[in-house]
Amino acid sequence: MDTAATAPPGTGAEGATAVTTGRTRLLPRAGALRHPRADPYWLALALFAAFTALSVCRYRRMATMSWDLGIFEQAIRAYAHFQAPIADLKGPGANILGDHFSPITALLGPVYRLFPGPVTLLVAQAALFAVSAVPVTRVAARLLGRGRGLAIGIAYGVSWGIQRAVDFDFHEICFAVPLIAFSLEAVIRGRWYAAMLWAAPLVFVKEDMGATVAAIGAVIWLRARRDPERGPRVTPLAVALMGFGVLVSALALGVVIPGFNGAGSYDYWDKVGSGGTQNATIPAATALRTLLWILLPTTGLLALRSPLLLAAVPTLGWRFLSHDDHYWGTDWHYNAVLMPIVLLALVDALDRTRDTARPWLSSYARQLPAAVCGASLALSSSMPLYELTRSATYEVPPQTSAVERLLDRIPDGATVEANVGPISRLTSRCRVLWVGATQGIQPDYIALQEPPERTARQVTDYAGQLHPGTRYTPIGSASGYFVLKRG
Repeated sequence: MDTAATAPPGTGAEGATAVTTGRTRLLPRAGALRHPRADPYWLALALFAAFTALSVCRYRRMATMSWDLGIFEQAIRAYAHFQAPIADLKGPGANILGDHFSPITALLGPVYRLFPGPVTLLVAQAALFAVSAVPVTRVAARLLGRGRGLAIGIAYGVSWGIQRAVDFDFHEICFAVPLIAFSLEAVIRGRWYAAMLWAAPLVFVKEDMGATVAAIGAVIWLRARRDPERGPRVTPLAVALMGFGVLVSALALGVVIPGFNGAGSYDYWDKVGSGGTQNATIPAATALRTLLWILLPTTGLLALRSPLLLAAVPTLGWRFLSHDDHYWGTDWHYNAVLMPIVLLALVDALDRTRDTARPWLSSYARQLPAAVCGASLALSSSMPLYELTRSATYEVPPQTSAVERLLDRIPDGATVEANVGPISRLTSRCRVLWVGATQGIQPDYIALQEPPERTARQVTDYAGQLHPGTRYTPIGSASGYFVLKRG
């Protein structure tokens, strides 16, 4: 019998050759996944998983920290339906552009249209923060080697400023962080045009970011002057970028925001300078403590040797001029935009000290990437990401489920007056107003999270104080949450 004629396809010499060829093709692909160039992307993927888990699990436990998630969902929900970005939580009919100039959030409109709900915003924020680790890790590895580059990338990804921002619901600065990171990476690599293109959109993140754009333009101007080939062409554009940043911020503060603001003004001027209070400026001890937190565990103070640190001056400046204690400390989201600046300034400083004639400085610089990575990981034991090591983080308490069932009794499309607790469960399907700021509107429902000692009778009396002459009847309560219906 002719075995070759009866053998099934894929066997014999031809089959062996085909299998060998397939394995040969797979090997380069597998090798590419382990290549050092893939490190920044693997790190970003791991950070995205961690940030998403932290944010979504906190949302599932109803551990929302402020009204910001609800405000941004209202605005982005409007963008998704091609409507003006009305955020009723800031006041009935309030246009969000009259509060902060953040039109960049409209980019999330199409995504929200496909996946409506606050979780979409949290996942998008996690992705943006995670992506920002790519340029930091990539340029660090390019200049310092794979090990040190990955150490700095990890130090950045788990830095306390990023962790605090991830833990703070959603905020528009999540767009600023990757833009700053990609821009300053391009500055370090001498890619001047790319640096300017990445920096320019920052003016659409928030009204104060124009000053940061101007600062990045100044850094480009300083660095490009030493480029004999492209410097003469780049420096005028860097000056133009500086002017562009200042101009857009001035227009946002003086024209756009007042134009959309019902009072015709910018509501946050009173938080800068005296603001009518005795505490006109930040205490020196607080300023020093915050500066040390920003520079010491993240860079070992070596970032002070890099001109890239100039990009941090505008953010630090307006914070330290303010008398609002939320701006002073290390909580919330206010330090996130500083993290890519200081870590990339560290990379630049390390690169600049490689040829130093000072042995102590050379030795310090060699050990610093591992040290800042260790410091960031050690600090994480008291930071939000540590919650991912606790089993309770992934569990939804029974009382949370009871509260959700209670809030589900409010029908879609209803007008609801609420405080922080119920907001994020209602803004995707109801018109939600801030408690005590309905401006004469009599809401269909009132949903409140109150201290445990509060009784239904007390909450009903409070509703009567909010809306004299209108009767609100309790329809249920659960774990400190109360829902009242008009009538």
